[in-house]
Amino acid sequence: MTESAARIRELNLYRRYFDLVAAGKKTTEVRVKYPYLADLAAGDVIRFRIKGTDEMCDVLVKKVTEYPDFEALLDGEGAANVDPTATREEQLANIRTIYPPGKEALGALAIKIELLTP
Repeated sequence: MTESAARIRELNLYRRYFDLVAAGKKTTEVRVKYPYLADLAAGDVIRFRIKGTDEMCDVLVKKVTEYPDFEALLDGEGAANVDPTATREEQLANIRTIYPPGKEALGALAIKIELLTP
């Protein structure tokens, strides 16, 4: 029997969210359910980068949960796990600035993460 190695995905993050992940304060990442993320699963590794820099940090995917929209995601996962520095309403506005309604319609993914590299 062959065990498959953990897959490493590289994803970009804005500075404010990268800093929260790198400090271990952000434990849930929010993404739109794009086709390239459809098979993301527990045990995968995400290498977050700040675009245009050499800064990166690795996280282990602990769980992936699908939601119909960002409101349901924040309610289901707890806003403080997504961004402990912003209210639920602020987060909803911030997420929707990044992902307009057409993208949100694809569905939302809550990715539970655990920091691997400080």
